[in-house]
Amino acid sequence: MTQVDFHFNAPEKLPYVCRLLRKACGQGKKVGVLADQDTSDLLNQALWNLNASDFVSHCALTDPAHLLEHSSVIFSSNWALLSQLPQLDFFLNMNDLAPENLDGVSRLIEVVGPEERDKSSARQRWKQYSQLGFQINRFDLAVPTPN
Repeated sequence: MTQVDFHFNAPEKLPYVCRLLRKACGQGKKVGVLADQDTSDLLNQALWNLNASDFVSHCALTDPAHLLEHSSVIFSSNWALLSQLPQLDFFLNMNDLAPENLDGVSRLIEVVGPEERDKSSARQRWKQYSQLGFQINRFDLAVPTPN
């Protein structure tokens, strides 16, 4: 069964996504990021601007095979091709729409900012995932976590 984790109220979405990817990379995970070209470019630049000790290896799905093999994060706007990569541990959807076919996907993460447009599209994706019977987890980043 597909598990979908919604991270709501990310105050600064791109920096939060960078921290999420850095954490996954630190745990030895490989992540497929579904995003349009502009978002991929912004995220690519943000990852290069991390401290050298926080480096997250990343590339585009269209890069050479040796880069794909050695990268922890792979960006693509093509879900059909990205979702077929066997070595990925989970996916991050940066688009306003849910991916078309989630067969074989065990985990998908959605990061939602505080903007109403982002929240509105997230509600639609939540509804779609719910109708498909997926396990949905909600993480509200505006609520402080207990120490």
